[in-house]
Amino acid sequence: MRKTDKIFEIIKGTLDQSGNTLSVSMLCEQAGVSRSGYYRWLEAAPERERKETQDKADFAVILQAYKFRGYDKGARGIYMRLLHLPEPVVMNIKKIRRLMKKYNLFCPIRKANPYRRMMAAMRTECVADNILNRQFESLGPRMALLTDITYIPYLRGGARVFCYLSVIIDACTKQVLAYRLSESLEVDFVLDTVKDLIEKHVHELKTETLLHSDQGSHYTSHRFIDLLNDVEITRSMSRRGCCWDNAPQESFFGHMKDEIDISGCRTLREVKDVIDDWIDYYNKDRYVWNLAKLSPDEYYQYKLTGRYPLKRTSAC
Repeated sequence: MRKTDKIFEIIKGTLDQSGNTLSVSMLCEQAGVSRSGYYRWLEAAPERERKETQDKADFAVILQAYKFRGYDKGARGIYMRLLHLPEPVVMNIKKIRRLMKKYNLFCPIRKANPYRRMMAAMRTECVADNILNRQFESLGPRMALLTDITYIPYLRGGARVFCYLSVIIDACTKQVLAYRLSESLEVDFVLDTVKDLIEKHVHELKTETLLHSDQGSHYTSHRFIDLLNDVEITRSMSRRGCCWDNAPQESFFGHMKDEIDISGCRTLREVKDVIDDWIDYYNKDRYVWNLAKLSPDEYYQYKLTGRYPLKRTSAC
């Protein structure tokens, strides 16, 4: 609300009080505003009321999109969710931001991950070259896959413990193709992640497909290397200590930790249920601005078929 609107409201409230002896001219002069401006403000009252009613109705639509599947969203996420409704709603993103601010609706800001790189990368003779060289999107779907491990803390028996999540994503479509959760950092759960990838997506992988990782001990182990050689997947590795060489994977973990809530989890099974639900939401319903405003699964189909799944609008 503008400062003058607040002043005019005070003037009107004063004039409406019983026993008031002050005139409009006196109050406007004392407040430093014009009398004509006050009367124009009175005349515009029906229009202000109409706009307020419309804002409330639009905000109800925004709030429904914000809460979709229980995960908070920013203005762009809300905009894209509205486009995915059975009857698409095209709302100016500036309007979404204005109404979010007006009604105190905020999306949590991403925080730095204090657990990243808790295990130092180990350089060995088995380190591979950085073949990918940050060509995350240009190679196309299923040509460049990214993998990494993250640490997830939760409470068990009153004590803070960790579990570990291994994930493989498609660098182009940002889809999660395989993941495993483990209470141990033994190399087996990383190998199981690769085996899940092969089982689910073997017909989509190419002989030129790259699997890019950091130089952690899991990815320089002979068992890991032998497994990739068996299925003819080429290894690629980030330069030592350069997280930008695997930036989409790092970004994925950051968004996941911002959006999941494991504060009530007390067992690994409960943590897994939360992660299962979020990854399902991420692949199917978490829309990404730079993926043509589609979810990763939708974007993959779009890249394969060339058919855009949303109704085309001028605002898109």
